[in-house]
Amino acid sequence: MSPVRIVVLLCAAEVLSMTTFSTFPALIPLLLPEWRLANSQAGLISGMFFGGYMAAVPVLTSLTDRIDARRVYGFACALAALGSLGFAFAADGVISASLCQALVGAGLAGTYMPGLKLLSDLIEEGPRRSRFVAFYTATFGIGNSVSLALVGLVEPGLGWHAAFIASAFGPLAAAALVWLTLPPSRVVAHPEAREHLLDFRPVFRNRAVTGYILGYAAHCYELFGMRAWSVAFLTFSATLQSAESGFPWSAAWLAAAISPLAIPASIAGNEIATRYRRRNVILTIMGLSASMACVVGFLAPLPWYVVVLGYTIYLIFMMGDSSALTNGVIAEASPHARGATMAMYSFLGFGAGLIAPLVFGVVLDVAGGNTRVLAWGLAFASLGAGCAIGPVALLVSKYRGR
Repeated sequence: MSPVRIVVLLCAAEVLSMTTFSTFPALIPLLLPEWRLANSQAGLISGMFFGGYMAAVPVLTSLTDRIDARRVYGFACALAALGSLGFAFAADGVISASLCQALVGAGLAGTYMPGLKLLSDLIEEGPRRSRFVAFYTATFGIGNSVSLALVGLVEPGLGWHAAFIASAFGPLAAAALVWLTLPPSRVVAHPEAREHLLDFRPVFRNRAVTGYILGYAAHCYELFGMRAWSVAFLTFSATLQSAESGFPWSAAWLAAAISPLAIPASIAGNEIATRYRRRNVILTIMGLSASMACVVGFLAPLPWYVVVLGYTIYLIFMMGDSSALTNGVIAEASPHARGATMAMYSFLGFGAGLIAPLVFGVVLDVAGGNTRVLAWGLAFASLGAGCAIGPVALLVSKYRGR
């Protein structure tokens, strides 16, 4: 099978597997009053996606060093579909919704990085693989956009229950696509392979890998905190606009339309990183992103086109380092421990994503609630503070690795 076909199939499967990804965040404005949730409670539910991801990713991704990654992929897709159907038929508050969101997160844990493991196993190392990895990671933005668009399409006419039901079909289609069209992944036997599935000490002995893992954690803290609250933020900004010059589309549709810009941003960042010093490129992009985070929340009362422009610029900076980080960790990882390395890369990255939506919601509440511009400004600034940890980790690992 040609490398191009492998990448196209994996990217298509990634988009389908992510239809459940943004369903709850996109419905926060509706579910807050219906379930009588505080902002911090909504943040907790959003964050439980990453709790489920963290619980599942060390096992599911590490298993790809030992068994065909397609088997892991199919099982995880079933988990994501089950979680979305649970929202539709069983969730009615913090506890039940948190459990369903954790299942959705566990589903992504067994598709996103295992899919990347499939790609890196089936395509030989070289410049083409670097670009293919960039395309795969950038496709995450398309998955997020499709998930948001699906809510915007289904919910207005059929209600939020139907939106969750519709999103459950995507992962099931992704499982069928991967199993029926792709060859099995390679399982590499190696004398230095870990004796125990969850022994990750060899991963962290590699200082370069550790730096990229911590940098990715900072990146995910900012990214997933923003994604969890983006629709709510745009909804708030829309209430501050005049009737004559309000937002042209709903908040969910705006977020869905802007999200695909993450693809060229991520690919461009990786291309620049392959031509110049990767660490320096990542440090620069992270600095710009952290700076923009301290601005975007305060734009809410300005004309809608200023808000959308600021949000778009922020997203571009935020995604500029994504593929560069992932290609960096793949290049530095030992081939026989690639699955374990990706497991830790994802575990700490999405672990930061668990914390960020909750912290964002707490800052909103403490600063006066989601009807105050100052509260939104400070909440976004908290994301920038988390992102700023990334450059520090990369610099420290660089000197310790000498």
